[in-house]
Amino acid sequence: MASSKKVIYAALAGNTLIAITKFIAAFITGSSAMLSEGIHSVVDTGNQFLLLHGLNKAKNPPDRDFPFGYGKEVYFWSFIVAILIFALGAGISIYEGIIHLRHPQPIESPYINYIVIALALLFEGAAWSFAYREFKSTKGKLSYIKAVNMAKDPSVFVVLFEDSAAILGLAIAFFGILIGQITGIEYFDGAASIAIGLILAGTAIWLAYETKGLLIGESADESTVRRIREIASGFEAVNHVNEILTLHMGPDFILVNISIEFQDSASADEIEQSVEKLDRNIKSEFPEVKRIFIEAEARKAVIDSAN
Repeated sequence: MASSKKVIYAALAGNTLIAITKFIAAFITGSSAMLSEGIHSVVDTGNQFLLLHGLNKAKNPPDRDFPFGYGKEVYFWSFIVAILIFALGAGISIYEGIIHLRHPQPIESPYINYIVIALALLFEGAAWSFAYREFKSTKGKLSYIKAVNMAKDPSVFVVLFEDSAAILGLAIAFFGILIGQITGIEYFDGAASIAIGLILAGTAIWLAYETKGLLIGESADESTVRRIREIASGFEAVNHVNEILTLHMGPDFILVNISIEFQDSASADEIEQSVEKLDRNIKSEFPEVKRIFIEAEARKAVIDSAN
């Protein structure tokens, strides 16, 4: 998860600088869209602290209360980030936009906003580029949507989503201010603020959807489960691998439960040796598998329990 922290630190530095410049511009010019962008950056900055907190908590060793460790802290705080983006970022931006539509005000010194937007795009683009490279390096040959669906460390794609929404929001703020300046219609600034809020709402909903499954408990990917079955089936003492249940307890922690029907002729020593070697072989090939539980069950018993 070291790469995750690098992505978050890069985003944290960029968002802090961006938030300061946006609020200065909003105070000088009175732009609703720029104020919404400032709020957006503050929310993003707070989110980076929450993600870092989750990553740090996830490193705590198992104890009596949490025998499988604290890996799901990452998932919990990622879900909280999604809620904050929706409640604070989207909610306040839409509210500000509605207020300025009802009571439009002219933007003073709009060129200051353009300078701030250009600087924000520079900082945000650098953070986005860093997050994109990290995400691309982990997705392999998968499509971007499929990679997000299968990702078990949400911190990287959370930052990537945030930065993407921020860049899109900056573009909307730019055009809202520019069109308002050209046409003299003051409503475009408030409309841009609402549009930024809707983008944040959509981003938050998608993030919440993607992190919900991890928080509840997702299994390992199909290729990992299939390979574990192949390893288990390769032992002479094994007659049949009934079922394999996996659960991600964190980005780097997979819990595995295997139900096996052993050969009737296998001795207790042979079964014990097979279980020990199976545990060792699986953990050697999949370092993220930290705990393995193996149950000796007849195939019919497993079928009956499933029914």
